[in-house]
Amino acid sequence: MKFFSEKIQIVVTSLAMVLVALWLSGAIELYTLLSLTVFLVMGLLSLSLAFIWGYGGILCFGQAAFFGLGAYTYAICAINWGDSTWAVVMAVLLPTLFSLLLGYVIFYGGVSDVYLGAITLAVSLVLFNWVNSTSGSEYHIGEALLGGFNGIPSVPTLNLPFQPDAILSPEAIFMVTAGCLALCYALLKFVLLSRFGKTVVAIRENEQRAGLLGYNVPAHKLATFAIGAAIAGLAGCLYVNWGAFVSPGVFSISQSAQIIIWVIVGGRGTLLGPVISCVLLQWMVTRLGAQQTVDVNLVLGVILAVFVLLIPGGILPTLQRLWRRKRRAAVPASRAQVSEVKQ
Repeated sequence: MKFFSEKIQIVVTSLAMVLVALWLSGAIELYTLLSLTVFLVMGLLSLSLAFIWGYGGILCFGQAAFFGLGAYTYAICAINWGDSTWAVVMAVLLPTLFSLLLGYVIFYGGVSDVYLGAITLAVSLVLFNWVNSTSGSEYHIGEALLGGFNGIPSVPTLNLPFQPDAILSPEAIFMVTAGCLALCYALLKFVLLSRFGKTVVAIRENEQRAGLLGYNVPAHKLATFAIGAAIAGLAGCLYVNWGAFVSPGVFSISQSAQIIIWVIVGGRGTLLGPVISCVLLQWMVTRLGAQQTVDVNLVLGVILAVFVLLIPGGILPTLQRLWRRKRRAAVPASRAQVSEVKQ
């Protein structure tokens, strides 16, 4: 019965996300809608790391690498093919294949967690520096000029499947982004309810014990790594559609650092927490960016320090813990009132 109730909760939460997005698409002005779209895109990116780090125990400092690969893959394919249908598929497929190759070397090679973080960070730096150096006209893939540090402008945005002339409006792209976020959240929750998901969590808790029990630890970690990369690639694809532009900044260290901050502040071991913290922090950064008095990076650093030192569990786990404590305290009080009435 509990298993089915959890499934119902997942479906209800996902539908609630879509319904709220549907209401917002018609209730707010276009500028706010565009800002909220990019917030949800970054929320999807934070969801990818929330899964592989919070549940798989894999701290990837280079999640921006898969995000950037998805963004550049979509831009190049959309420019060459003139249709976003297969471009979206490739934007998810290429980061997934790259993560499988990289993860195979890491997990089957017995690389420790510390070196894993260093390797994934190095991959992001390599991609960032390589794309930055492709500013000449000779650097192109088909009709798509890579553009170097100038990036790729005028990227074709999403259209209806196999209908290149039916371009989606900003409101429709917002709904697609919200739908992808809700769908990925639901799929990850169902994965965590499955035997595979329970094994992944068990490996996070005690990798050696899981191996001694006969589970293929490298295979499970590789699959977790690939799922996170696929979601990050999808986020990169949606990010390009938000602005019809992509630049090497998607591979930057600051991008990777922000993702980690979102997960820490939202709370490891949850999926909604990092998404909520991402939206809130992105909104705060946008507001602070409109003034010149306070440095945005300084504020983010202070927030990170506060949560690491004072609220290490993150926003959502801390609120859940306080709520459970309040409910436990309320039960004895209600029992005491009942006993007084009986007396």
